[in-house]
Amino acid sequence: MKLLIIEDDTGLNRGISFALEQEGYEVTGAGTLEEGYRLFEKEAPDAVILDLNLPDGDGMEFCRRIRSAPGAGSGTVILMLTARDLETDEIMGLTSGADDYITKPFSVSVLKLRLKNILNRNAAERGSAGRTLESGDVVLDLKTFRAFVDGRELELGRTEFRLLNYLMENKNQVLLKEQILQRIWDTGGNYVEENTLSVNISRLRKKLGRDRIRTVQGIGYLWKEDA
Repeated sequence: MKLLIIEDDTGLNRGISFALEQEGYEVTGAGTLEEGYRLFEKEAPDAVILDLNLPDGDGMEFCRRIRSAPGAGSGTVILMLTARDLETDEIMGLTSGADDYITKPFSVSVLKLRLKNILNRNAAERGSAGRTLESGDVVLDLKTFRAFVDGRELELGRTEFRLLNYLMENKNQVLLKEQILQRIWDTGGNYVEENTLSVNISRLRKKLGRDRIRTVQGIGYLWKEDA
């Protein structure tokens, strides 16, 4: 597995690189967005560990740029690092295209576990490539991460797509909030605020233009196929 670390703190960059190289990853480091873009295009990494605050820009800009480029970074895992601990920053990071978010200071052991879990989850999703998932007039193309409603393509972030996919796979079944957090963000549902889930559900509802996603008060959500 190829990893790209974009972090301007040289000591932290080297420390993460060393720890992950011990796990068998092939690691390349960058200290700026510009260098990160160049290495991303050259190396085509399987995952990017990305600092939010960089000398020449914002890590969210990197996320949006590679996620919006056709085919360039749709399958690349992005784990965002930040010294900010505001809930709004977490939500913005995830909705800009990051797969996960970890706040400094953090344990390298936790970082390794989170990265491993995301990569495993990504590999499982790639195993579904070539399939389409349909519910009424909503269609998901699992190979290209594209979603359509009544033939109209929706502009969904990666997290929104995965959330919609999970709900549709379990149509007419109540999914507990903890189940969704565990499936979409991490293996324990312990690292992401519940409000992040509600924000993503709200965004999905708006983009779908109808109330297919039902709230089961105090419990979770369900995808209602006959809505």
